[in-house]
Amino acid sequence: MPLAITGLYASLLAVVFFVLTIGVVKQRRANAVSLGDGTVDELQKAIRAHGNFIEYVPICLILLAIAELNTNLVVLLHVAGAVLLAGRLLHAYGIVKSSGASKPRIFGMLCTFLVMLVLSIWNLFSIIFW
Repeated sequence: MPLAITGLYASLLAVVFFVLTIGVVKQRRANAVSLGDGTVDELQKAIRAHGNFIEYVPICLILLAIAELNTNLVVLLHVAGAVLLAGRLLHAYGIVKSSGASKPRIFGMLCTFLVMLVLSIWNLFSIIFW
């Protein structure tokens, strides 16, 4: 069975990951820091936006793929993928553009947590009761 929906969102999220990677590389070059963050605020932000992305996206994509394999609820899958994508974009923007907590950062994490929780519950429900 093809994973077209997961494939769509994995591909879109990979583009976001690439952009975040380029952001880290640019900051490293601009500040002549090859390892660590050199206590450069902009580099620290870029590193954390990149790192946080890679900490949360893989598990969400795994959960999305499991849900796609075990269900035919196309709308749920697209909503989850779109909310995850929007949340990751908001979170990255919130980290890179401001220090400390910001509305985009907080809302982005809430979107990510919501997707992770909903897909986890849906997968458990569909596996246990179907």
